[in-house]
Amino acid sequence: MRRFDCLKAIAPLVGDALVITIGGGSATEWTHLRPGEGNLRSRTLGLVQSIALGLALALPKRQLLAIDGDGALLMNLCGLPTLAREKPSNLIYMVFDNGIYEASGLRKTATAEVADLIAVAKGAGIGEAVWVSSPEDFKSRVLESMRQRKFAFIGARVESGPEYVAEFRSLPRFDVSEVESAYRMMRYIEKTEGIRVVPLPGPRH
Repeated sequence: MRRFDCLKAIAPLVGDALVITIGGGSATEWTHLRPGEGNLRSRTLGLVQSIALGLALALPKRQLLAIDGDGALLMNLCGLPTLAREKPSNLIYMVFDNGIYEASGLRKTATAEVADLIAVAKGAGIGEAVWVSSPEDFKSRVLESMRQRKFAFIGARVESGPEYVAEFRSLPRFDVSEVESAYRMMRYIEKTEGIRVVPLPGPRH
């Protein structure tokens, strides 16, 4: 199973959802499939979960998608009990497990040998955590969560070979810095939600 095929299956169907992606191939693939200011890339491992949860709680009427990786989630396992406690109905958390640190040397993660992230999530209290078996299964789970307006935690074990890594590297690069990406999303939220997130510079009138 390929991550790109899973993302391709849902990209036309998520509407104006805000999407937080980890850096590397996930961000490259997602912004290729669904470009727009509603996407935010986090290159810091472990922050996708926290940013997505915070936005989901702050904007309860807005759909949030979190696209994370196994290496990144391993950096923030301590956030899982908080996610289990809050379980915002507007958040779909997805973790693509390819068993490697894709953007930093292709070294193996713990999931390549011993760790089961869905079992870890269940142990933290996330009873909704499931592995999917195909892009069709992945799509079905995402759409069900959106339709029923319920929290979802979806894991997908995906390809990790160098051929696949070379394939996503052939896609156009995500050439927006994290700071610019954050400001774009904030302005997009302001425009679509009718709220002020960051005050404009200059004197107040």
